[in-house]
Amino acid sequence: MIALPDRVPELRQDLEDAADSAKAEPMAAYMKDRFDFLGVPSPIRKVLQRPVINAVKHATEAELLEFAELCWDEPEREFQYIACDALRRGSTKLSPTALPKLRNLIETKPWWDTVDTLASNTIGPLVANHAELSKDMDNWILSDHIWVARTAILHQLKYKQNTDADRLFSYCATQAISTEFFIRKALGWALREYAKTNPQAVQSFVGDNVATLSGLTRREALKNLA
Repeated sequence: MIALPDRVPELRQDLEDAADSAKAEPMAAYMKDRFDFLGVPSPIRKVLQRPVINAVKHATEAELLEFAELCWDEPEREFQYIACDALRRGSTKLSPTALPKLRNLIETKPWWDTVDTLASNTIGPLVANHAELSKDMDNWILSDHIWVARTAILHQLKYKQNTDADRLFSYCATQAISTEFFIRKALGWALREYAKTNPQAVQSFVGDNVATLSGLTRREALKNLA
């Protein structure tokens, strides 16, 4: 059986065969021209990546992380998307020792497309499975690196009734002074998502902090509430 990291060359060949330069330019433009694209639309990419995703169940933690790092080294953004999907599929394989490597992925080639996926689909489940990592999130929320702080804000995004509301509200209060768009947006998103579980708590928090939360954060938080 081919080891997961060894599948990258074959994956590149498949993606290059499906590449469409006419699609690559608008895909790059959508990401503010921060990354190169081969021009493989998401539906086609997901078909091509199936052998990789299926191979995740046989991979070790070390192989999964190595595969992700190799994909991060590739210049085209499609590889990072595949790595994110592989990490999501293999999130239960990850131990606390994976967190520094995941942080490195967040800090390398960072933008909302990969950061948000890693935050909610990989780091979120990892912290849920290893409660001691919550203390790491308490440190991340204080980071000057906006994408690390955004990850801390969003890691509970899918926790629903298991959300640590005190921690969420503390994070929001800590970052309320931020003028960064992606931080303010993340605060509102995290609050809006938790409002689906506990709307009263979110309304109370926003009301109590109306003077410090940005208008963007407040609007996002209350978007689905009467």
